[in-house]
Amino acid sequence: MKTSIKDLSTIFSTLEGKEVLIQGWIRSNRYQKEFGFINLNDGSNLHGVQIVYDNKLSNFDEVSKFRVGSSLTVKGIVVLTPNAKQPFEIKANLVKLEGDCPPDYPIQPKRHTREFLREHAHLRVRTNLFNACFRVRSLLAHAIHEFFRKKDFLYVHTPIITASDAEGAGEMFQVTTLDFENLPKNKDGSIDYSEDFFGKPVNLTVSGQLEAEVFALGFKNVYTFGPTFRAEKSNTTRHAAEFWMIEPEMFFADLNDIMDIIEEMLKYVINYVFDNAKDELEFFDKFVYPGKIKELKDFLNSKIIHLDYRDAIEIFNKSGKKFSKPMKYGDDLSTEHEKYLTNEHFNAPVFVTNWPKDIKAFYMRINDDNETVAAVDLLVPGAGELVGGSQREERLDVLIERMKELNIPIESMDWYLDLRRYGGAYHSGFGLGFARLVKYVTGIENIRDVIPFPRTYHNCEF
Repeated sequence: MKTSIKDLSTIFSTLEGKEVLIQGWIRSNRYQKEFGFINLNDGSNLHGVQIVYDNKLSNFDEVSKFRVGSSLTVKGIVVLTPNAKQPFEIKANLVKLEGDCPPDYPIQPKRHTREFLREHAHLRVRTNLFNACFRVRSLLAHAIHEFFRKKDFLYVHTPIITASDAEGAGEMFQVTTLDFENLPKNKDGSIDYSEDFFGKPVNLTVSGQLEAEVFALGFKNVYTFGPTFRAEKSNTTRHAAEFWMIEPEMFFADLNDIMDIIEEMLKYVINYVFDNAKDELEFFDKFVYPGKIKELKDFLNSKIIHLDYRDAIEIFNKSGKKFSKPMKYGDDLSTEHEKYLTNEHFNAPVFVTNWPKDIKAFYMRINDDNETVAAVDLLVPGAGELVGGSQREERLDVLIERMKELNIPIESMDWYLDLRRYGGAYHSGFGLGFARLVKYVTGIENIRDVIPFPRTYHNCEF
């Protein structure tokens, strides 16, 4: 029977003495005079399987010289080994070389730095670290969809090319078909975008939120899960130019409602990983982030603390701790402040609510004090900010004034204002950067190591 190593590892006890066929890549090949051992991995699980071959094979001498990275087809008998490190192995009857691998193959069976592996991103998935990371990433994506499907949310694909800047920050990648060597100009010397593909300036999206609000007005509860782009000239471990976002929008929902959904969703997907990636979590806990399993279990068993932004400022000022940047009202929280709240003061995840309106986006609902907005950031131990959300401004007149105040073009955003004119109601939503979720669950520090092909400032390889 042809099977994957993952499936074989769950039913091996029923296959003792039976022949199986598996295919994969050599992780290591150790041989002696009369027998040898190949560790074969097909990508379906973390550990692979041990292949035992001996000089009864007609091509024994060839097999003993098969190099790391080569692909094989193996037929053999399942042998139980309860007293060994692995519970079973395969006694090979046939070992066929499918694809040779030269001796200069970069991914040899030894420790490689992550910097080295980033330079070989097309090969790094064959290492234990990235094999485990991207399997967990896949599971998390599936769990996200499963959670919202069970909640009867509509999954909507929002546009990647857009003429609006949802965040108002202006850090967008422009999309054009114009010839840079011969740009069409208006009489005043400005670029004539009427000759561009869309007839006006357009960009890659920074968020699917505004379009998701359109669908939420008709379906009540929706979410988008897709790529977003930020042209930030940043080289930190937390920022990338291309990343995926989960963005639910819920009508007839206030700030408390979305905090409940955020907490329920995160606990659902983390439980899903515990149920489906036990080996991977143990690997991360042992080799990547000691204590990660405990940290995740603590999150599952916790009730997230709710903290007003003003109270957070008071905590910092009364802490007696010397921060590199003192906090005052109107400042955003830095990484050290986030870590102080989650890792020291509370030792728990924290919802920080009611932020100053001057440091938040135009669409967030202004509170009665006219100084703060009904916004929330979720801070978690070990990772800092994980989720950001808000109640959206549903009052047409207030939203228009806010857009004027921030110089948001009202005419081109008239369709967004229509959502308030025609049957609008109170509604809320949030954004979860998927790569940050993968970082949190795996304990891998650098965002470049949890994105299959990272796009960062001055880096767009593969």
